[in-house]
Amino acid sequence: MRSCLIVDDSSVVRKVARRILEDLDYIVDEAEDGQEAFEKCRQEMPDAILLDWNMPIMSGLEFLKLLRAFVGGEKPRVVYCTVENDIGAIAMALKAGADDYVMKPFDRHLLESKFELVEAA
Repeated sequence: MRSCLIVDDSSVVRKVARRILEDLDYIVDEAEDGQEAFEKCRQEMPDAILLDWNMPIMSGLEFLKLLRAFVGGEKPRVVYCTVENDIGAIAMALKAGADDYVMKPFDRHLLESKFELVEAA
């Protein structure tokens, strides 16, 4: 079964994303910030990560750079998630190793299209 780590400081966003991804047969885990997410990835690398951009403690960009430099960190499909329509921020995320991006608010159809390429390890 495929696994996904949802990284967002908003419990509402995590709850909505969890419901959608579990309906798509993902095993879902959650983290409130990049630091917590990195610790979870060190323990067990997920197949996919839905990553918020703006979070306390460690931002999505900082997490993404750490993840991609970590052994095995190249594996997960990372979908960067933001409320900002900032082409520069999206470009930075893609350059740092994000595979795709999605704008908030998202719906089931949009998330499904971003995660359909993920295969279980």
